[in-house]
Amino acid sequence: MPEFNETQRFTQWWLWLILVGVWSSMVYSIMTAPPQTDSAVYVSFGIGILLPLLFWQMKLTTRITEEGIYVRFFPFHFKEKFFAWDTLSASYVRTYSPLMEYGGWGIKYSFKGNGLVYNTAGNVGLQLYFKEGDPVLIGTQKGEEIKQVLAALGQLNESVK
Repeated sequence: MPEFNETQRFTQWWLWLILVGVWSSMVYSIMTAPPQTDSAVYVSFGIGILLPLLFWQMKLTTRITEEGIYVRFFPFHFKEKFFAWDTLSASYVRTYSPLMEYGGWGIKYSFKGNGLVYNTAGNVGLQLYFKEGDPVLIGTQKGEEIKQVLAALGQLNESVK
């Protein structure tokens, strides 16, 4: 049986430029004008180190099997979320606008009726519509590969709801 596996991370150069810039300016400000209390130093340094480490550790893992779709956005999900085929009314790959539809990348909820999104980069995603509940979009860098796996499993369709 066909299967699909993908692991994505935040690899945008501009994101890392911002994170390194924030970290560098925080270190510079501590070195040139030390805070008056030790706790302020620890908090500033902690945030400056923990934020880039958080982004470094984040990863979106997607698996598609004959049972259904598994998604995990580490470190926010300790175990995979599972979407069984029999709970879906439609599943297909589509192009979307991360900023306009969801307000960016990460785990986001759209108040425009688009439901939940899990994404790290790009503008292609696996759209899932459920028999009950809000839709889910899972970002991918391998849209054509997902289409092939969905077709082979008999789960590729575009009949929305």
